[in-house]
Amino acid sequence: MMTKIIQDINLGRKLQELRKAKGLTQEDICAQLAVNGRPMLQSTYAQIETGKRNIFLSDLIVLKRIFNVSFDEIFRNLEPVNKYDSEDGKQ
Repeated sequence: MMTKIIQDINLGRKLQELRKAKGLTQEDICAQLAVNGRPMLQSTYAQIETGKRNIFLSDLIVLKRIFNVSFDEIFRNLEPVNKYDSEDGKQ
């Protein structure tokens, strides 16, 4: 069974930041994902970075290796969504 991480917080923005810090293109990332047994189209990866698509946990593990960072770094400065706060800020 494959498990996806649902992006209620835009994890993709962090992945984009890490990718750019390494000087890699989305195509570079997809090539490295494929080498690691996790092939992905560039358009799919772009949707992950924009938060329009969820990510498989296996892909996140490989991305951690590609970026050579810890999970702490991937999740740094991300704050959980408070389900008690409505979108307009009223409770």
